[in-house]
Amino acid sequence: MRMRLLISAIGAMGMSLFAFTSLQAHHAFSGEFDSTQPINLRGKVVRMEWINPHAWLHLGVTNEDGVEEVWMIEAGPPGALVRRGWRKDSVLPGIELVVQGYRAIDGTNKANGREVTFPDGRRLFAGSSGTGAPTDGADPTEQ
Repeated sequence: MRMRLLISAIGAMGMSLFAFTSLQAHHAFSGEFDSTQPINLRGKVVRMEWINPHAWLHLGVTNEDGVEEVWMIEAGPPGALVRRGWRKDSVLPGIELVVQGYRAIDGTNKANGREVTFPDGRRLFAGSSGTGAPTDGADPTEQ
């Protein structure tokens, strides 16, 4: 009986440690993005990474000099995106999108996506709720 209790306690400690390290790897919006730097990007999908904890949309955007730059747009978790109406076949390479979001603090071609407008006019929320991102009305779960 004591041995089972000891094994259960060790297992619980291990799971707690795993959960803690997973949370440490996740970040708050303000740690990486600047709410005072809204951005509006128009470009073609290069690729979409459906990975956790955030999906990443890679968008080819032509800058003022006519040079294409690839932007990384952080989105919410894949499951949340699907529940909001995203589909894997709606973000195929070559499709033009308009992305509204917030620039990265470090000035790189990275942004936190909030709202994405598709060629057919559909507008879907792309962000992650509860990360400290500005409440701008794009998140249907915001109060």
